[in-house]
Amino acid sequence: MKASELAKVLGGTLEGKDVELVACGGLEEARAGDLSFCKDPKHVKLVESTKASAVLLPKDWDHGAPCSVIRVKDPNDACMKAAEIFAPPAPVRAPGIHPTAVVDPTAKLGKDVHVGPWTVIEKNAVIGDGCVIEAQVFVGESCTVGKNCHFYPQVTLREGTVVGKDCILHCGVRLGGDGYGYTTSVGLTGIKIEKIPQLGIVELGDGVEIGSNTTIDRARIGRTYVGPMTKIDNLVQIGHNVKIAGYSGIIAQAGVAGSTQIGKGCLIWAQAGISGHIKIADGVQVGPQAGVPQSLDGSLKYVIGCPAESMKDFGGRVLLPKMVAKLKAEVKELKAQLAAK
Repeated sequence: MKASELAKVLGGTLEGKDVELVACGGLEEARAGDLSFCKDPKHVKLVESTKASAVLLPKDWDHGAPCSVIRVKDPNDACMKAAEIFAPPAPVRAPGIHPTAVVDPTAKLGKDVHVGPWTVIEKNAVIGDGCVIEAQVFVGESCTVGKNCHFYPQVTLREGTVVGKDCILHCGVRLGGDGYGYTTSVGLTGIKIEKIPQLGIVELGDGVEIGSNTTIDRARIGRTYVGPMTKIDNLVQIGHNVKIAGYSGIIAQAGVAGSTQIGKGCLIWAQAGISGHIKIADGVQVGPQAGVPQSLDGSLKYVIGCPAESMKDFGGRVLLPKMVAKLKAEVKELKAQLAAK
C-alpha cells in the first residue's frame, strides 16, 4: 500500500516520498517497507535512527525524521489500525464437527458452531450459536457457553462452568479446577490432612477475555465470578470464590487468593499478590509486584510495594536509605573541612 493511500485511510497527512508500505514494525527493528510510530519526544533518537520507510508522528512533532512521515492525531491508535490492514487474514473456522471430536449425544450445539479435532464435549453441555471451539478443547459435563465465543486449543472447562457470550479463551486456559482447600488435624496416628470438597462453579460474564495458561478455581460452594468485559492476561491465578465485579484488568503472573472481592474498573498489575477474604474498591490500581494483605477502601487509587501503600509513602521509604547515605557523605565532608582548619 502506498503511504499516501494509508495516510488517507488514517486521516493523516503525508510528508516526504510516497513509499510502498507492506508491514508494521517497531522503531528499532523496522526495515525498508515497514511503517513504525512514535508519540513521545523522549524517543526522538529512536526515530532518528530507524530504518522504517515511514513513521507515524503526532501533528505537533518538530524533531524531524529520516524517512517519510505521516502526521496523525494519535500515532498509537493509527498504528493499530494500520496493523489490521497489513496483518494476514485470520484462519476461518467453518461450521461443523471434526470427525475426531467426541460430542456426547445429550450436548446441545447452536447454529454455525465449529468443533475442532480431538475436542471433547461432555453430556448436557450447551454451546451457543456461532462459537468456535478449536482443537483439543475439553468442555465438561453441564457446562454452558454463550454465543459467539472463541476457545483456542487446549482450553479446559470443568463440569458446570458457565461462560457468557462473546468471550475469548486463549490456549491453555483452565476454568473450574479445584481450589486450594484442606483441613489439618493432629490425632493419635499423627497429622491428618483432608481435602475440602470444592462443589461450586466458575462463571464468566459477557465479553471476558482470558490469556494463555491462566487458571480460575471453582468455588468451594457457590461460584467464582469474573464480571463482564474483564480482561485477564497470561499466567494469572484466581482462587476459589473470588468475585470480580467487571470492567477490570489483571496483568501477567498476578495472583488473587480465595474469597477476595475486586470492584469495577480495577487494574491489577503484573506479579501483584492479593491476599484472601479482602475487598478492593472500585477503580483501585494495584501496582507491579505489590502485596495487598488487607482491604483497600478506595481512599488510595494506586498502591504499590509490600505491604501495599501509597506511591508517596512507598517513594519516601525507598529513597530514605539514599538520603541517609547522602547526609553521611555530607557530614564526613564537613568534618574533613573542619579538621583542616
